Amino acid sequence: MPSIWHQTSPMIPTDPTLPESTEVAVVGAGLTGLATAALLARSGFLVTVLEARAVGAVATGNTTAKVSLLQGSVMSELRKHAGDTALEAYVAANRAGQDWIRSELADDPSLEQRDAFTYSTTPTGDSAIDAEAEALAAVGLDVDVLGEGEHAGLPYPVTRALRMRGQWQIHPMRLLAHLAEVIREHGGSIVTDCRVLGLQDGKLRTSRGPLQANQVVVASGSPVIDKAGFFARLRVSRSLAAAYRVPGEVPSGMYLSVDAVGRSLRTSQGLLLVGGPSWTTGREQDPAKMLASLDEWVVDQFPGAARVTWWAAQDYQTVSRVPFVGPTGEGLWVATGFNKWGMTNGAAAALTLAGDLTGSPMPWAEALRSPHLTLRDGAEFIGAQAGVAAAAVTSAVRHIGRHDAPGACTHMGGSLEWNDLERTWDCPLHGSRFAEDGAVLEGPAVEALSRASK
Repeated sequence: MPSIWHQTSPMIPTDPTLPESTEVAVVGAGLTGLATAALLARSGFLVTVLEARAVGAVATGNTTAKVSLLQGSVMSELRKHAGDTALEAYVAANRAGQDWIRSELADDPSLEQRDAFTYSTTPTGDSAIDAEAEALAAVGLDVDVLGEGEHAGLPYPVTRALRMRGQWQIHPMRLLAHLAEVIREHGGSIVTDCRVLGLQDGKLRTSRGPLQANQVVVASGSPVIDKAGFFARLRVSRSLAAAYRVPGEVPSGMYLSVDAVGRSLRTSQGLLLVGGPSWTTGREQDPAKMLASLDEWVVDQFPGAARVTWWAAQDYQTVSRVPFVGPTGEGLWVATGFNKWGMTNGAAAALTLAGDLTGSPMPWAEALRSPHLTLRDGAEFIGAQAGVAAAAVTSAVRHIGRHDAPGACTHMGGSLEWNDLERTWDCPLHGSRFAEDGAVLEGPAVEALSRASK
């Protein structure tokens, strides 16, 4: 289903032809890609954005679009894995990303200031709230700590909560439309339906012909040009979201729970937007049941609620919890691992990449690039790879004797699983996804399936 953002998106003009050459080619027309291209175009670079599908087709067009420095349990997790120096750099980068989005959308009515809440309803969640409060205090972020019975603005009981005042929410497709206009006004181009298939000697091979580029920025979620093996270092998950028409009053803030079954809430255009359960891509046998469970929960908490639309998004997380933004080879730059916080992190990544390419590096960049792999991270990496191996065996066994599967994933040969909710073929190994007709939707795969049906 199309997200509420896609349903209400302004028209975003693109360019019909691929140029022969460009100074900087940007792969991916989500927030990171378009923001990087806009910053470089304003600095005088000739930029070309290449998008395999449509502008905002993947993460940015399917986000909950919270532009917040209160991010669930992200700060405490990052502190635990990478330490205070990395956390300080992460907060500085996200604050700069937040400020930049605000300045770009200063006159847009979709830029709305809201209080942000992280909350819990269980003892385990309470512990996570305490750890997050400690991490936020360590980097000087001001929050109110609310105990049980204190008003958090929700219609159901909350045992503990953090409130950060003065955060923001946006309409992400309106931001992309603005950035696309900036790029084209400065002589850049945006070419959609153009899948990047490879890179050799500065020449991109695409589904619409070759493109010579001095520099290449890959901002496609899972890097489709992957010289550093990111596919093996990223945890890949999908999460549901839905928009509901609710009679009566709805919460005015932005909310995220840290309980085992997370819930994200905000409003837009008179609707209540609720983020629901997550799962590892390709490893959930019944996503449709998860949507039914989300509907049931919303109706229980907001009687009379009626779903208007639903959608899903794919997210990528590094084992250290620190996003990767930087060079991976001569003339090749990558941004990935935003861990469900692509608004502030995507803008921060664009500022970092543009700073590197213009010779004015951002002050936080090196601290976030420094090695952060700890023993804990190493164990998680090994565990993640064991999970990939187990998924490969389980999926292969399940496919023995079946004739409805379309064959192996074109990335590394994983046995594909049918997603009954989104009607896609999903790979349980590294998160590649394919449409019913075999077209690549997202993930590290770049080649379509030779046969697909259901």
